[in-house]
Amino acid sequence: MRERLGLTPSQTVGPYLKIGLDWGYWGRLVVPEGTPGAFWITGRVLDGDGEPIADAMVETWQADPDGRFDHPDDPRGARPSTIPGFTGFGRSDTREEGNRWRIHTVRPGPLPAGELDDPAGPREAPHLDVSVFARGMLDRTVTRIYFPDEPLNATDAVLATVDPARRHTLLAQRDGTGYRFDIRVQGERETVFFQL
Repeated sequence: MRERLGLTPSQTVGPYLKIGLDWGYWGRLVVPEGTPGAFWITGRVLDGDGEPIADAMVETWQADPDGRFDHPDDPRGARPSTIPGFTGFGRSDTREEGNRWRIHTVRPGPLPAGELDDPAGPREAPHLDVSVFARGMLDRTVTRIYFPDEPLNATDAVLATVDPARRHTLLAQRDGTGYRFDIRVQGERETVFFQL
């Protein structure tokens, strides 16, 4: 009789997310609480049947309100944010509050989409870059969160590549004093994901 072996971390992303990857409450803070203009963005990660995935993880990466990164890969040069405590990075699992993820942040500024030294050149609309990890996924999925009331959405080069009938899957919705963004990993209303 053969013994059936269990899953190993190399076979799937989860349920190993909680081991070493969850940074708890502090990982959810892109900016400290009490930062002027800060808000919470929350949501659920949903499977193909629309059911919440309880052991997923969402990571966000974003520019500061001036559209700058304190990172060596910024071709304009790394520059610390003028917002004290701004990290640009957030991480939240989906184990709290009805299987919701949540990130406390500020609205990012637009990014240059053309020549970096042309202040009148095209701009990417303010957005958060998002990675999603979940059980059964061998690789992360990558998407963006855009804001619904942003005029630059109409000219954003990335949004222009998305089928107009599916662009709404990239738009956060106002939710009280913050925003809500549910991520559907598959199914009828699947969130648009990008190849890297």
